[in-house]
Amino acid sequence: MFSFRADVEPVDPKGELEGRCKAPCTRPLKEYQTCAKRIQDDESGHRHCTGQYFDYWRCVDKCVATKLFSHLK
Repeated sequence: MFSFRADVEPVDPKGELEGRCKAPCTRPLKEYQTCAKRIQDDESGHRHCTGQYFDYWRCVDKCVATKLFSHLK
Protein backbone atom coordinates (compact mmCIF):
# COMPACT_ATOMS: atom_id res chain seq x y z
CA MET A 1 0.00 0.00 0.00
CA PHE A 2 1.17 3.53 -0.71
CA SER A 3 2.09 5.50 2.38
CA PHE A 4 2.06 9.27 2.44
CA ARG A 5 3.79 11.38 5.04
CA ALA A 6 2.30 14.84 5.32
CA ASP A 7 5.27 16.12 7.33
CA VAL A 8 7.77 15.45 4.51
CA GLU A 9 7.78 17.96 1.69
CA PRO A 10 8.64 16.33 -1.65
CA VAL A 11 11.76 17.71 -3.34
CA ASP A 12 11.98 18.11 -7.08
CA PRO A 13 15.45 16.83 -8.10
CA LYS A 14 15.22 18.37 -11.59
CA GLY A 15 16.77 21.71 -10.59
CA GLU A 16 19.82 20.09 -9.03
CA LEU A 17 20.22 17.74 -11.99
CA GLU A 18 19.99 20.66 -14.43
CA GLY A 19 22.83 22.34 -12.56
CA ARG A 20 25.00 19.25 -12.92
CA CYS A 21 24.03 18.76 -16.57
CA LYS A 22 25.00 22.25 -17.70
CA ALA A 23 28.73 21.47 -17.64
CA PRO A 24 28.63 18.85 -20.44
CA CYS A 25 26.59 21.27 -22.57
CA THR A 26 29.18 24.03 -22.83
CA ARG A 27 29.43 23.86 -26.62
CA PRO A 28 25.75 24.70 -27.27
CA LEU A 29 25.91 27.33 -24.51
CA LYS A 30 28.91 29.02 -26.14
CA GLU A 31 27.14 28.98 -29.51
CA TYR A 32 24.13 30.67 -27.91
CA GLN A 33 26.29 33.27 -26.15
CA THR A 34 28.18 34.01 -29.38
CA CYS A 35 24.91 34.51 -31.22
CA ALA A 36 23.53 36.73 -28.44
CA LYS A 37 26.62 38.96 -28.60
CA ARG A 38 26.41 39.13 -32.39
CA ILE A 39 22.81 40.38 -32.39
CA GLN A 40 22.75 42.47 -29.20
CA ASP A 41 22.68 45.73 -31.14
CA ASP A 42 19.98 44.61 -33.58
CA GLU A 43 17.05 46.95 -33.05
CA SER A 44 14.96 45.58 -35.88
CA GLY A 45 13.97 42.46 -33.96
CA HIS A 46 14.45 40.26 -37.02
CA ARG A 47 17.57 38.50 -35.78
CA HIS A 48 17.32 35.96 -32.98
CA CYS A 49 19.10 33.06 -31.32
CA THR A 50 16.11 30.83 -30.75
CA GLY A 51 17.72 27.81 -32.42
CA GLN A 52 20.87 28.03 -30.32
CA TYR A 53 18.82 28.58 -27.16
CA PHE A 54 16.75 25.45 -27.76
CA ASP A 55 19.86 23.44 -28.74
CA TYR A 56 21.37 24.28 -25.36
CA TRP A 57 18.28 23.32 -23.36
CA ARG A 58 17.78 20.17 -25.46
CA CYS A 59 21.28 19.09 -24.41
CA VAL A 60 20.55 19.82 -20.74
CA ASP A 61 17.16 18.06 -20.87
CA LYS A 62 18.66 14.99 -22.55
CA CYS A 63 21.24 14.72 -19.77
CA VAL A 64 18.64 15.25 -17.03
CA ALA A 65 16.31 12.64 -18.53
CA THR A 66 18.92 9.91 -18.15
CA LYS A 67 19.30 10.69 -14.43
CA LEU A 68 15.88 11.92 -13.31
CA PHE A 69 13.94 8.67 -13.26
CA SER A 70 16.43 7.00 -10.93
CA HIS A 71 15.49 9.66 -8.34
CA LEU A 72 11.74 9.09 -8.62
CA LYS A 73 9.92 6.46 -6.61
